[in-house]
Amino acid sequence: MEARLRYGLHDQPRWATITAVVPNTHLTGAKEFCIVSREEKVREGKRVRDSSVVTAQMMIPQDANPAGNVHGGVVVKIIDEAAGVVAARHARSNVVTAAIDRLDLHTPVLVGDLLFFKASLNYVGTTSMEIGVRVEAENLMTGEVRHAASAYLTYVALDGKGHPREVPPLILETGEERQRHDKAKARREMRLAERNRET
Repeated sequence: MEARLRYGLHDQPRWATITAVVPNTHLTGAKEFCIVSREEKVREGKRVRDSSVVTAQMMIPQDANPAGNVHGGVVVKIIDEAAGVVAARHARSNVVTAAIDRLDLHTPVLVGDLLFFKASLNYVGTTSMEIGVRVEAENLMTGEVRHAASAYLTYVALDGKGHPREVPPLILETGEERQRHDKAKARREMRLAERNRET
């Protein structure tokens, strides 16, 4: 017969399932027993701000065409890198890009622009995560800041054998985070519905 044991700090409880109680043979003559247990997997939640990142990168001539316009692929690559960092920080495991749900390039990016990539979690499922990335371009000469691009990317966490693994649930603290979560959930349901129609 199994029983459950609660231990740990009051604000970070752990649970273990007791599977056996056996004599402690390491203490000669002592009437003590040790508990043989297996610890249950606990998915502790993480906040959005625990994994959010902001990265910056200057656009240089090798990133652009002869007219000085930065290639969209350069921006997409850095978007993917920033979002991947967010996913890895939340999952604390290897992650892979599963989908780019949407990518909008709002304004041209030019050589000399300083780009800021603001990435944070929108939604977390069992093994997958949606990260939103906002890209802002700053003209260093004038100080003008433009909304250059935005994207939604989905990542899947993998274990050591390359199989999907569970990730911590997402703790939503603000109204904006809840709104973004609800919109991301709706996008996920649309993706799944479309996938089912294709099959």
